[in-house]
Amino acid sequence: MSDISSSTDRRIKKSKASLKDALLQLMQTRSFKEISITDIVQLADLNRGTFYRHYQYKEDLFDEVIDDVIQDLVTSFRKPYQGMEKFEVGLMPSSAITIFEHVHQHAQFYTLVVKSEASSNFQRMICDVLRDLSLKDLNQIFPQHINPELLASYQSHAIFGMILEWIRQDFKHTPAYMAEELFKIIHYRPDNVVLKD
Repeated sequence: MSDISSSTDRRIKKSKASLKDALLQLMQTRSFKEISITDIVQLADLNRGTFYRHYQYKEDLFDEVIDDVIQDLVTSFRKPYQGMEKFEVGLMPSSAITIFEHVHQHAQFYTLVVKSEASSNFQRMICDVLRDLSLKDLNQIFPQHINPELLASYQSHAIFGMILEWIRQDFKHTPAYMAEELFKIIHYRPDNVVLKD
């Protein structure tokens, strides 16, 4: 790649990153509906022409923010078993779980979306991504006697439930702590004891 196209690519990435950051900053104090393209470009210190070179509507910008986060989520979910021929959950250290690092890195985005009117749609989207990843990548390690679709759905909602609780607690725990707790939950085997009054 030539130096000119390389510097152009860097400039495009920088402009897009500035627009995304500006949108997320504005969403901390205003609803998405109230934010204009002028607001976004002024905060990003760019002109409207730069915005329209990359996006037609502010919704296109927000969709790309979501796509970026989802792609990073997929990468972080797959990290513990990427490149392995055989993956054994029991041999995985808690430090291999990087999904909470991902959430922490995108904390501003997750907090905004979870607390906004888009929360239910976003929750469904994240759970669907996690469910589909489990079914596609980890189906071979699921127990044969359990319906894989139900198990994958259960796991995805459980993980997102932990993320929601972490957000509600304003990220008071570290990503490493959250990974360790998920690790304990994965390996927890309750005895079949029924407590009676």
